[in-house]
Amino acid sequence: MNNYKKGKFAEKLAVLYFRLKGFKIIRRNFVTGKKTGAGEIDLIVKKKNIIVFVEVKQRGSLENAAYAILPHQQQRIWRAAENFLAQNPQFLQCDVRFDAFLLNSIWNFRHIEDAWRL
Repeated sequence: MNNYKKGKFAEKLAVLYFRLKGFKIIRRNFVTGKKTGAGEIDLIVKKKNIIVFVEVKQRGSLENAAYAILPHQQQRIWRAAENFLAQNPQFLQCDVRFDAFLLNSIWNFRHIEDAWRL
């Protein structure tokens, strides 16, 4: 399986996981314009009064997946989240959290709530 297919599989598994945990899927693969300097958010989910921006990473180990979310990428995701909220004011009153969904090559996964703050 190539990296693109592995990444899409990891995202599908994350969607299933969050649905089973009672989250509503708001968006998948939210991309902002190049002019904003922001990037892509793999998954945006909501439960009660919290909106969660999820970064999905698949690597050979869970540790490598966690270390693959570098500070500059966290900042791009944060800017993309700001853009999403500006475009969707109905979510402005929600608490915001940044989570990581990590998957290794043997399909073990870990969900890290509040993985980073800026």
